[in-house]
Amino acid sequence: MDVELRHLRCLVAIVDAGGFTGAAVELGLTQPSVSRTLAALEDALGARLLRRTSREVVLTAAGERVVSRARRVLAEVEDLAREVRGGAARLRLGHAWAAVGKHTLALQRRWAAQHPDVTLQLVRTNSPTGGLAEGACDVAVVRSASAVLDPGRIDPRRFDGAVVGLEPRYAALAADDPLARRRQLRTADLASRVLAVDPRTGTGTVELWPPGARPEVEETRDVDDWLAVIATGRCIGVTAESTLTQYRRQGVVFRRLRGAPPVPVRLVWWRDDRHPATDDVVGLLVELYGGYGR
Repeated sequence: MDVELRHLRCLVAIVDAGGFTGAAVELGLTQPSVSRTLAALEDALGARLLRRTSREVVLTAAGERVVSRARRVLAEVEDLAREVRGGAARLRLGHAWAAVGKHTLALQRRWAAQHPDVTLQLVRTNSPTGGLAEGACDVAVVRSASAVLDPGRIDPRRFDGAVVGLEPRYAALAADDPLARRRQLRTADLASRVLAVDPRTGTGTVELWPPGARPEVEETRDVDDWLAVIATGRCIGVTAESTLTQYRRQGVVFRRLRGAPPVPVRLVWWRDDRHPATDDVVGLLVELYGGYGR
Protein backbone atom coordinates (compact mmCIF):
# COMPACT_ATOMS: atom_id res chain seq x y z
CA MET A 1 0.00 0.00 0.00
CA ASP A 2 1.42 3.39 -1.01
CA VAL A 3 -0.94 6.06 0.28
CA GLU A 4 0.46 9.60 0.25
CA LEU A 5 -0.75 12.77 1.91
CA ARG A 6 -1.48 14.29 -1.51
CA HIS A 7 -3.93 11.47 -2.14
CA LEU A 8 -5.79 12.20 1.09
CA ARG A 9 -5.81 15.95 0.42
CA CYS A 10 -7.25 15.30 -3.01
CA LEU A 11 -10.10 13.17 -1.66
CA VAL A 12 -10.98 15.75 1.01
CA ALA A 13 -10.84 18.56 -1.55
CA ILE A 14 -13.22 16.73 -3.91
CA VAL A 15 -15.70 16.14 -1.09
CA ASP A 16 -15.48 19.70 0.25
CA ALA A 17 -15.68 21.30 -3.21
CA GLY A 18 -18.49 19.02 -4.32
CA GLY A 19 -16.69 17.80 -7.40
CA PHE A 20 -13.48 17.49 -9.42
CA THR A 21 -13.60 20.95 -10.98
CA GLY A 22 -13.75 22.76 -7.64
CA ALA A 23 -11.08 20.49 -6.17
CA ALA A 24 -8.77 21.24 -9.08
CA VAL A 25 -9.13 24.97 -8.46
CA GLU A 26 -8.53 24.57 -4.72
CA LEU A 27 -5.47 22.37 -5.18
CA GLY A 28 -4.03 24.30 -8.11
CA LEU A 29 -4.15 21.25 -10.36
CA THR A 30 -5.83 20.29 -13.61
CA GLN A 31 -9.01 18.26 -13.48
CA PRO A 32 -7.37 15.21 -15.12
CA SER A 33 -4.63 15.36 -12.48
CA VAL A 34 -7.22 15.31 -9.71
CA SER A 35 -8.89 12.30 -11.34
CA ARG A 36 -5.57 10.44 -11.59
CA THR A 37 -4.72 11.20 -7.95
CA LEU A 38 -8.05 9.87 -6.74
CA ALA A 39 -7.67 6.76 -8.92
CA ALA A 40 -4.22 6.16 -7.39
CA LEU A 41 -5.74 6.34 -3.89
CA GLU A 42 -8.53 3.92 -4.81
CA ASP A 43 -5.98 1.53 -6.32
CA ALA A 44 -3.78 1.72 -3.21
CA LEU A 45 -6.72 1.01 -0.89
CA GLY A 46 -8.39 -1.51 -3.16
CA ALA A 47 -11.78 0.11 -2.80
CA ARG A 48 -14.00 2.52 -4.68
CA LEU A 49 -14.37 5.74 -2.70
CA LEU A 50 -16.59 7.93 -4.89
CA ARG A 51 -19.64 7.29 -7.02
CA ARG A 52 -19.85 9.77 -9.90
CA THR A 53 -23.15 10.85 -11.42
CA SER A 54 -23.94 13.51 -14.00
CA ARG A 55 -24.87 15.96 -11.23
CA GLU A 56 -22.76 15.14 -8.21
CA VAL A 57 -20.04 13.09 -6.59
CA VAL A 58 -21.18 10.83 -3.74
CA LEU A 59 -19.05 8.99 -1.22
CA THR A 60 -19.38 5.22 -1.07
CA ALA A 61 -19.54 3.49 2.32
CA ALA A 62 -15.77 2.91 2.13
CA GLY A 63 -15.30 6.52 1.08
CA GLU A 64 -17.17 7.75 4.14
CA ARG A 65 -14.78 5.86 6.39
CA VAL A 66 -11.69 6.94 4.47
CA VAL A 67 -12.52 10.65 4.29
CA SER A 68 -13.22 10.74 8.02
CA ARG A 69 -9.82 9.20 8.80
CA ALA A 70 -8.15 11.35 6.14
CA ARG A 71 -9.33 14.54 7.85
CA ARG A 72 -7.85 13.35 11.15
CA VAL A 73 -4.56 12.34 9.55
CA LEU A 74 -4.20 15.69 7.76
CA ALA A 75 -5.04 17.57 10.96
CA GLU A 76 -2.39 15.60 12.87
CA VAL A 77 0.20 16.40 10.20
CA GLU A 78 -0.70 20.09 10.40
CA ASP A 79 -0.35 20.00 14.20
CA LEU A 80 3.01 18.27 13.88
CA ALA A 81 4.30 20.83 11.38
CA ARG A 82 3.05 23.70 13.55
CA GLU A 83 4.75 22.25 16.61
CA VAL A 84 8.06 21.76 14.80
CA ARG A 85 7.98 25.25 13.30
CA GLY A 86 7.20 26.80 16.67
CA GLY A 87 9.37 24.46 18.75
CA ALA A 88 12.28 26.87 18.99
CA ALA A 89 9.93 29.50 20.44
CA ARG A 90 9.24 27.30 23.50
CA LEU A 91 11.61 25.50 25.84
CA ARG A 92 9.97 22.80 27.96
CA LEU A 93 12.00 22.13 31.12
CA GLY A 94 11.06 18.80 32.66
CA HIS A 95 11.58 17.67 36.25
CA ALA A 96 10.45 14.85 38.49
CA TRP A 97 10.40 16.43 41.95
CA ALA A 98 11.39 20.00 42.57
CA ALA A 99 12.39 21.87 39.39
CA VAL A 100 15.54 23.79 40.40
CA GLY A 101 14.51 24.38 44.00
CA LYS A 102 15.11 27.84 45.41
CA HIS A 103 16.36 29.00 42.00
CA THR A 104 13.09 28.19 40.21
CA LEU A 105 11.50 31.63 40.44
CA ALA A 106 14.75 33.40 39.57
CA LEU A 107 15.18 31.13 36.56
CA GLN A 108 11.69 31.91 35.29
CA ARG A 109 12.02 35.66 35.74
CA ARG A 110 15.53 36.00 34.36
CA TRP A 111 14.73 33.75 31.42
CA ALA A 112 11.69 35.86 30.52
CA ALA A 113 13.81 39.01 30.66
CA GLN A 114 16.77 37.62 28.70
CA HIS A 115 14.86 35.47 26.20
CA PRO A 116 11.51 37.16 25.51
CA ASP A 117 11.11 35.23 22.24
CA VAL A 118 11.42 31.78 23.88
CA THR A 119 8.79 30.77 26.42
CA LEU A 120 10.07 28.66 29.32
CA GLN A 121 7.55 26.03 30.38
CA LEU A 122 8.07 23.84 33.47
CA VAL A 123 6.73 20.29 33.11
CA ARG A 124 6.59 17.85 36.04
CA THR A 125 6.79 14.17 35.06
CA ASN A 126 7.68 11.53 37.64
CA SER A 127 9.99 9.51 35.42
CA PRO A 128 13.73 8.79 35.67
CA THR A 129 14.41 11.18 32.79
CA GLY A 130 12.09 13.92 34.04
CA GLY A 131 9.81 13.42 31.05
CA LEU A 132 12.54 13.57 28.41
CA ALA A 133 12.23 9.97 27.21
CA GLU A 134 8.44 10.36 27.17
CA GLY A 135 8.61 13.40 24.88
CA ALA A 136 7.12 15.69 27.53
CA CYS A 137 10.04 18.13 27.52
CA ASP A 138 13.07 19.37 25.57
CA VAL A 139 15.53 19.52 28.48
CA ALA A 140 15.14 17.87 31.88
CA VAL A 141 16.44 18.44 35.40
CA VAL A 142 17.76 15.16 36.80
CA ARG A 143 19.18 14.58 40.26
CA SER A 144 21.14 11.41 40.89
CA ALA A 145 21.88 9.77 44.22
CA SER A 146 25.62 9.66 43.49
CA ALA A 147 28.16 11.68 41.56
CA VAL A 148 28.07 9.08 38.77
CA LEU A 149 24.99 9.18 36.55
CA ASP A 150 23.08 5.92 36.80
CA PRO A 151 22.99 4.38 33.28
CA GLY A 152 19.86 2.51 34.35
CA ARG A 153 18.05 5.86 34.51
CA ILE A 154 19.82 7.89 31.82
CA ASP A 155 21.28 6.05 28.83
CA PRO A 156 24.43 8.00 27.79
CA ARG A 157 24.11 6.63 24.27
CA ARG A 158 20.80 8.45 23.85
CA PHE A 159 21.19 11.47 26.10
CA ASP A 160 23.80 14.12 26.76
CA GLY A 161 23.96 16.39 29.78
CA ALA A 162 25.80 18.79 32.05
CA VAL A 163 26.03 19.24 35.82
CA VAL A 164 24.79 22.75 36.62
CA GLY A 165 25.03 22.70 40.40
CA LEU A 166 25.24 20.83 43.68
CA GLU A 167 22.64 20.69 46.45
CA PRO A 168 23.25 19.67 50.08
CA ARG A 169 21.29 16.75 51.50
CA TYR A 170 18.64 17.02 54.18
CA ALA A 171 16.90 14.49 56.38
CA ALA A 172 13.09 14.58 56.38
CA LEU A 173 11.39 13.65 59.65
CA ALA A 174 8.00 13.71 61.30
CA ALA A 175 7.64 16.97 63.21
CA ASP A 176 7.23 15.12 66.52
CA ASP A 177 10.24 12.85 65.97
CA PRO A 178 12.80 13.24 68.81
CA LEU A 179 15.53 13.84 66.24
CA ALA A 180 13.58 16.83 64.91
CA ARG A 181 14.74 18.78 67.98
CA ARG A 182 18.27 18.88 66.55
CA ARG A 183 19.38 21.50 64.04
CA GLN A 184 21.61 19.07 62.12
CA LEU A 185 21.94 15.31 61.84
CA ARG A 186 24.42 12.72 60.64
CA THR A 187 23.68 9.60 58.62
CA ALA A 188 24.62 7.46 61.64
CA ASP A 189 21.71 9.03 63.56
CA LEU A 190 19.29 7.53 61.02
CA ALA A 191 20.75 4.04 60.59
CA SER A 192 18.20 2.35 62.85
CA ARG A 193 15.22 3.91 61.07
CA VAL A 194 13.22 2.90 57.98
CA LEU A 195 14.25 4.95 54.93
CA ALA A 196 11.49 5.98 52.49
CA VAL A 197 12.84 5.78 48.94
CA ASP A 198 11.43 6.61 45.53
CA PRO A 199 13.53 4.19 43.43
CA ARG A 200 12.60 5.84 40.14
CA THR A 201 13.30 9.51 40.76
CA GLY A 202 14.37 10.08 44.38
CA THR A 203 17.87 10.83 45.66
CA GLY A 204 17.66 8.90 48.93
CA THR A 205 19.84 5.78 48.90
CA VAL A 206 21.18 3.28 51.44
CA GLU A 207 24.61 3.74 49.85
CA LEU A 208 25.02 6.77 52.11
CA TRP A 209 25.59 4.26 54.93
CA PRO A 210 28.40 1.68 55.15
CA PRO A 211 27.50 -1.98 54.47
CA GLY A 212 26.21 -3.65 57.61
CA ALA A 213 24.92 -0.38 59.05
CA ARG A 214 22.25 0.50 56.53
CA PRO A 215 18.62 1.31 57.36
CA GLU A 216 15.67 -0.74 56.17
CA VAL A 217 13.90 0.60 53.07
CA GLU A 218 10.26 1.26 52.23
CA GLU A 219 9.59 2.17 48.60
CA THR A 220 7.24 4.99 47.59
CA ARG A 221 5.89 6.03 44.19
CA ASP A 222 6.47 9.80 44.11
CA VAL A 223 7.20 12.83 46.27
CA ASP A 224 3.65 13.07 47.62
CA ASP A 225 3.66 9.46 48.81
CA TRP A 226 7.17 10.00 50.18
CA LEU A 227 6.07 12.98 52.28
CA ALA A 228 2.91 11.24 53.44
CA VAL A 229 4.71 8.21 54.85
CA ILE A 230 7.32 10.40 56.57
CA ALA A 231 4.59 12.50 58.21
CA THR A 232 3.24 9.36 59.91
CA GLY A 233 6.57 8.84 61.68
CA ARG A 234 6.97 5.34 60.23
CA CYS A 235 9.81 6.40 57.94
CA ILE A 236 12.47 9.04 57.54
CA GLY A 237 13.77 10.37 54.23
CA VAL A 238 16.91 11.84 52.69
CA THR A 239 16.56 14.37 49.92
CA ALA A 240 18.18 17.27 48.10
CA GLU A 241 17.79 20.86 49.32
CA SER A 242 15.40 21.67 46.46
CA THR A 243 12.64 19.56 48.07
CA LEU A 244 12.51 21.95 51.02
CA THR A 245 11.60 24.95 48.91
CA GLN A 246 9.13 23.23 46.61
CA TYR A 247 7.31 20.91 49.03
CA ARG A 248 6.24 22.14 52.44
CA ARG A 249 4.09 19.54 54.20
CA GLN A 250 2.41 19.89 57.57
CA GLY A 251 3.89 17.38 59.98
CA VAL A 252 7.23 17.09 58.14
CA VAL A 253 10.46 18.94 59.03
CA PHE A 254 13.85 18.99 57.33
CA ARG A 255 17.25 18.96 59.01
CA ARG A 256 20.64 19.43 57.35
CA LEU A 257 22.51 16.13 56.98
CA ARG A 258 26.16 16.66 57.83
CA GLY A 259 28.90 14.58 56.26
CA ALA A 260 26.74 13.39 53.34
CA PRO A 261 27.94 14.14 49.79
CA PRO A 262 25.91 16.75 47.88
CA VAL A 263 23.43 15.86 45.18
CA PRO A 264 24.54 16.68 41.59
CA VAL A 265 21.91 18.57 39.59
CA ARG A 266 22.06 17.84 35.87
CA LEU A 267 20.36 19.05 32.77
CA VAL A 268 19.93 16.29 30.18
CA TRP A 269 18.76 16.35 26.57
CA TRP A 270 18.57 14.10 23.50
CA ARG A 271 21.93 13.77 21.77
CA ASP A 272 20.39 13.83 18.31
CA ASP A 273 17.71 16.48 18.96
CA ARG A 274 19.21 19.35 20.90
CA HIS A 275 16.98 22.40 21.44
CA PRO A 276 18.61 25.62 20.15
CA ALA A 277 18.27 27.24 23.61
CA THR A 278 19.96 24.39 25.51
CA ASP A 279 23.26 26.18 26.06
CA ASP A 280 21.42 29.28 27.27
CA VAL A 281 19.49 27.47 29.99
CA VAL A 282 22.60 25.52 31.04
CA GLY A 283 24.56 28.75 31.36
CA LEU A 284 21.86 30.51 33.33
CA LEU A 285 21.49 27.64 35.79
CA VAL A 286 25.25 27.36 36.29
CA GLU A 287 25.18 31.05 37.18
CA LEU A 288 22.24 30.65 39.57
CA TYR A 289 23.87 27.70 41.29
CA GLY A 290 26.97 29.76 41.91
CA GLY A 291 29.19 29.16 38.93
CA TYR A 292 29.47 25.36 39.08
CA GLY A 293 31.28 24.17 35.93
CA ARG A 294 30.40 21.38 33.55
